Amino acid sequence: MKTVSWLKPGVYGAAIGAVALAVLGVSWGGWQTAGGAATRAQTASHDSVIAAMVPVCLDLAQSDPERSAKMETIRAASTYKQKDAVMSAGWATVPGAEKPDADIAKACLSALAL
Repeated sequence: MKTVSWLKPGVYGAAIGAVALAVLGVSWGGWQTAGGAATRAQTASHDSVIAAMVPVCLDLAQSDPERSAKMETIRAASTYKQKDAVMSAGWATVPGAEKPDADIAKACLSALAL
């Protein structure tokens, strides 16, 4: 069977074009792999949960009878230790959880009026 002379370069051109389209689509076109999409969804979900828990943390801080003493402890702590002070105050412990959450403490710290 005879093939036309332009078929072999045409097949090579189509294959190279498909690879180039895939590379450009992923790098510049906004296409995502399944793993990348799952990672972005996980991050967005985590951030939403943390944002939803900040009012709970603020409510715990507001209703704490020792609020003023704990706020002074938080203010007196160095900047990088303030998150730990919020955690030790118990305000970053979500009801039903056994231990405080560092991400909730960090978000709650930024919402507290220091």
